[in-house]
Amino acid sequence: MGDLFTPSHILLVIVVALLLFGPSKLPELGRSFGKMLKEFKDGAKGLYAQEEGTAKPLTGSVQEQASSGKES
Repeated sequence: MGDLFTPSHILLVIVVALLLFGPSKLPELGRSFGKMLKEFKDGAKGLYAQEEGTAKPLTGSVQEQASSGKES
């Protein structure tokens, strides 16, 4: 299987989009897609920032925790 996003594939997608939606509707679709993508990225950043605040630092080495688990 070759590359998925070759220039000919991208051109074909653009032509099909023009045929389906028409030239007057494409700018509106592009704007709404851009807004959706921005909101998704902002939401993902919020999740990562929230996770970083709740992460606890390791207090012991993995070796110590493994040996204490075997003893009990």
